[in-house]
Amino acid sequence: MKRREFLKTAGVGVTASAVAAPAIAQSMPEVKWRLAASWPKSLDTLFGGCEYFARRIAEITDNKFQIQVFAAGELVPGLQVLDAVQNGTVEMGNTAMYYYWGKDPAFTFGTALPFGLDARQMNAWIRFGGGADLLNELLKNFNCIGVAAANTGAQMGGWFRKEIKSVDDLKGLKMRIGGFAGTILAKLGAVPQQLAGGDIYPALEKGTLDACEWVGPYDDEKLGFYKVAKYYYYPGWWEGCGQAHNLINLPKWNELPKSYQSAILTASGDAWEWVLGRYDYSNPPALKRLLAQGSCVRSLRTSWKRATRLRTISTQTCRKQIRSSRSYTTASWRSAEIRCCGSRSLNSRSTAS
Repeated sequence: MKRREFLKTAGVGVTASAVAAPAIAQSMPEVKWRLAASWPKSLDTLFGGCEYFARRIAEITDNKFQIQVFAAGELVPGLQVLDAVQNGTVEMGNTAMYYYWGKDPAFTFGTALPFGLDARQMNAWIRFGGGADLLNELLKNFNCIGVAAANTGAQMGGWFRKEIKSVDDLKGLKMRIGGFAGTILAKLGAVPQQLAGGDIYPALEKGTLDACEWVGPYDDEKLGFYKVAKYYYYPGWWEGCGQAHNLINLPKWNELPKSYQSAILTASGDAWEWVLGRYDYSNPPALKRLLAQGSCVRSLRTSWKRATRLRTISTQTCRKQIRSSRSYTTASWRSAEIRCCGSRSLNSRSTAS
């Protein structure tokens, strides 16, 4: 009798499990995406942040949602990630929005503005100041949605073959510099070039470039700039922080279950903290190594006596460009302009002093 009751109860349990299993499977489908990064594999903080993000996604979804990460040049060139995501060549990418400011000047807000926000201010603006909504309003025009996924913190001013003793030494100087900041240097006579990270060293070595900026000591050491340029300047007044985003093809995003969308938001936030923390940890010892190898660290504020003019030039130029953007139509964007163009971060204060 007891045996029959046991078998009856067990049968009900098996039946219930059989009914429930398909529902669980439907809510956790197997999804495989590709992510194209703007970074070479040698940059184990920026590219490493992409790999960390992909691992977190797999962990959160019990390996049901897998994202394969590709370095710059493996699927698409480093400066064409937005295009690849927009047209669906890949489902998502990790890049700096200001690489695409030529498509719309408002993209500059997504990464850094000269004399703009530092990392903490950028995080506050994106999360609580309406920044994420504004950037996604812009990205919608490009068939994408974006999630903040990395930050470099304050950057260095870059590597120069020759010592810069005054602003006049910038005339005719060919410098790799990312985003909108090149427009400001052009007003001082420099010739700005925008190159992906992996393309900078060969150009500097061949003399195609006279100077370059990237991020800071840890990355710059890995990319080898100190081997061909002796003078290392600080601070990078054009980037109080370097904000990077995960850009996602909008139709692909809309196809995801809500739980997977949530996983992307969570893993992106984790990667943002991972990248920033790793830079803060790795930069000081890297700077010591660079000094030991003969690099000469110099301050821009002592070399550019007209540096206090840069803020005025930067603000006027930035506002003119941003107001020409097709996205500049709302009161919220005008508020962002005041916050970002009119703010004075720690980085800008130290430069102008």
